[in-house]
Amino acid sequence: MTVRVRSFAKINLGLSIGATRSDGFHELRTVYQTIALHDGIRVQLVRGSGIEIRCGDPRVPTDETNTCYRIVKHGMEALRAKGRVLVDIEKRLPVQGGLGAASSNAVAVLLALEGVLRQQLSGPERLRIAAEVGSDLPLFLVGGTVLGVGRGEDVYPLPDLPATPCVIATPEIGVSTPRAFADWDSLTSQAGKPAELRSAWTAGGGRPPAGSEELTPPTASDRMVELGRAVSSWLSGASPRKTSGGRLSGVPALGRGRAETLLLDLVRTGIENDFEQVVFPQYPELRDVKRVLARAGALYASLSGSGSALYGLFRSEAAAEKAAARLRKDGVPAQATTTLTRPQYWKKLCN
Repeated sequence: MTVRVRSFAKINLGLSIGATRSDGFHELRTVYQTIALHDGIRVQLVRGSGIEIRCGDPRVPTDETNTCYRIVKHGMEALRAKGRVLVDIEKRLPVQGGLGAASSNAVAVLLALEGVLRQQLSGPERLRIAAEVGSDLPLFLVGGTVLGVGRGEDVYPLPDLPATPCVIATPEIGVSTPRAFADWDSLTSQAGKPAELRSAWTAGGGRPPAGSEELTPPTASDRMVELGRAVSSWLSGASPRKTSGGRLSGVPALGRGRAETLLLDLVRTGIENDFEQVVFPQYPELRDVKRVLARAGALYASLSGSGSALYGLFRSEAAAEKAAARLRKDGVPAQATTTLTRPQYWKKLCN
């Protein structure tokens, strides 16, 4: 029997990095949002034993280091099943892109495996297995708009946000997440070192206010509290936080109409991705892509995860298509797509 499913990507609406935990991971707080871009997954069960991962992209490991391999092993043990599992990955999403492709692939494989075996794990058991395999996996068992805390694996469904046109830019740069965390630790441990420009000022390609270059990075607890307040403010329907100049923090001034959606209300609270402070200095071309998105009309632009993918949220599909075409003309791979609500995510997963 063969089961085919889609493996959707995610973006991060803000990402705050906290202190290093006793288990070596960092405390994180982020809002995940699933989007319509996806890989294709096919799972088969045949006679024999073992696990075989097949993918045409040579950058994707096909041994036990692949998250799909590990989740099949856990799934087969949990379901007490036997047989040889064949997993084919049709790669469309970037490797090391910050879109959660490997994690999404693994969850899609687990769901397909249940279909092949005609057995189903309980919700808590799925989440337990997913969290054991990787930090980003549990979000793909929820879909839509998801709050992630802990090391990212502790997930809570947020009120679903409306589908919003967006552009995903995928520069051909591989950003190592462990290296990004190490660079962040180095930055925050150097007391008195000037902070990299915050996205509140770089979103539109502008310069920070005079004197702000001398600010040191906020403490881990401050950043965690900021994002927590932003999400709480959005959930309670409070007004977005504004800068001293009256501008909404993190985004350019907005008009009314379609831009006034719940999703944009959330990003306008000023949430930012801390990884930008260490990734942009290493790869300035990524900062340039963010500026292009903003100048092309993005209402909000940000790095996703540790990168290298970036995204921009737009008022209309036409505006997103135009921005994607502009980036491609500049030699940057880009696609116009849309965010997915939770019902859309689950409906499209197997169709």
